[in-house]
Amino acid sequence: MHKDYDNIIFDLGDVLLDYRWKEMLMDYGLSENEAIRLGRQLFDNELWSKFDEGIYSEEEIVKAYVELYPQDKDAIEFFIYHSEYMHKPRIKVWRKLEELKRAGYKLYLLSNYPEIMFKKHTQYADFMPFLDGALVSYQVNLLKPDLAIYKALIEKYELNPIRSIFFDDRQKNVEGARAAGLASERVLSEDALIQMLDKFL
Repeated sequence: MHKDYDNIIFDLGDVLLDYRWKEMLMDYGLSENEAIRLGRQLFDNELWSKFDEGIYSEEEIVKAYVELYPQDKDAIEFFIYHSEYMHKPRIKVWRKLEELKRAGYKLYLLSNYPEIMFKKHTQYADFMPFLDGALVSYQVNLLKPDLAIYKALIEKYELNPIRSIFFDDRQKNVEGARAAGLASERVLSEDALIQMLDKFL
């Protein structure tokens, strides 16, 4: 084991999973430009944060977006109601989690996610049995990089922050983790994450 850490904490999207939201919308029939436009309308809107926080249900978020963008009603409904098509696994990373677990580390998940989408994206994920715990934004109505969500994870599982490291794809979430006393590294690619995890084995 790594001499400095006992606990390894992972974000989900673009860390343990890849997102293919643009390709999903193109599969639906949108052009690449239309897919990017709609994706930005959805993800860059404050509504998505409310969805992640657990404030809106799936039906409520669809209704709110359709009221804003009625011309995109059908595509919005497809995208949100069929979010099982939005992700793809990072199998090589999942295998690393199994190796880390066997090596004696405690593994945790900390992610911003709406409830229905989290369940769809993890339902068949082989890494789930290797986790010692998870805290997802919708469960506590908090979002990274709010200091409170990191503290909630630390308290829930009685983690020693200085013996814990967090991997996330967004710099602001890395900085939030560091402010909470955790070590943290930004994940820029699947290969880069695998190289970082190899140092723990």
